[in-house]
Amino acid sequence: MLDLQRLRALHAVSVHGTVGAAALALGYTPSAVSQQIAKLERETRTVLLERHGRGVRLTDEAWRLATTAQELLSIVERAETELEERRGRPTGRLTVAAFASAARGLLPGVLADLAVRHPTLDARLSEVDPHRSIGLVEKGAVDLAVAHDWDIAPLPAPPGVEQAVIGDDLCDLLVPEGHPLAGRKSVRRTELKGERWICQPPGRVCHDWLVRTLRAAGCEPDIAHQAEENPTLVALVAAGLGVALIPRLGRGPLPEGVVAVDLDPLPVRRLYALWRTGAARRPAIAETVRTLQAHWPTNTDTNTDTDRGRETAMTTATDI
Repeated sequence: MLDLQRLRALHAVSVHGTVGAAALALGYTPSAVSQQIAKLERETRTVLLERHGRGVRLTDEAWRLATTAQELLSIVERAETELEERRGRPTGRLTVAAFASAARGLLPGVLADLAVRHPTLDARLSEVDPHRSIGLVEKGAVDLAVAHDWDIAPLPAPPGVEQAVIGDDLCDLLVPEGHPLAGRKSVRRTELKGERWICQPPGRVCHDWLVRTLRAAGCEPDIAHQAEENPTLVALVAAGLGVALIPRLGRGPLPEGVVAVDLDPLPVRRLYALWRTGAARRPAIAETVRTLQAHWPTNTDTNTDTDRGRETAMTTATDI
């Protein structure tokens, strides 16, 4: 009889692409995942992983077995959901994927709250790019994802995945202190011609939004510096190297030398919770979504110009 935990390890490698990434998602060490798959190879008398460059890749037989593993894991999930539903309280392991600023600015308080109120719920967080996390939910690699979209790039809704709005995250134009726009209350997008921009790399939603939106306003953005993390972008602005558009969630206090200015109209990204339809009845899913929405108002008021007496806007969560 095939061991379910070994099938889970193989399925994780098929979803995440590498043994290391699979181990991180499962909470194991890479060697433990490799050992599970090696045992599965002996059980099935089949080669499942083969060397490819410095890494490994799944054989054709492994891909077929991983598909079967996904079907079995779905059956197990349905059984666990029914058991938890009958108990009527959140319990068991819940895997959550969230993008960086949500993992930093929203999830710590949410997970701490859940741990206090539901001690039998074992919620575990992984930081994952938002559009990748949706696929992980769809494939059953994680139970719940926190993702976002912008007006130019609506969040995809694959079949079998449900979603609920958590809230709207406002964004500010950050400029160096002493910049001509630093004293302005708001700035129109058409006024940004000639600015040197600091933003995330191409392929990231924030980068694509900036380029497409400014082009529509007649401004071809001059992107001088690129970095993955928002704190790095803010540090580059503080050094006087350009301007940036940064969401408020998880941004933290702005350092000296950086001023936040409203961009008119104000850019907004919307956050969602996503889960598989088959798990929708699970109390852990429902309670975690409610907790995300309940914590949202205290996590959106992150505009740091309050020390200078400027009012900030805050948007509360919208329930679906």
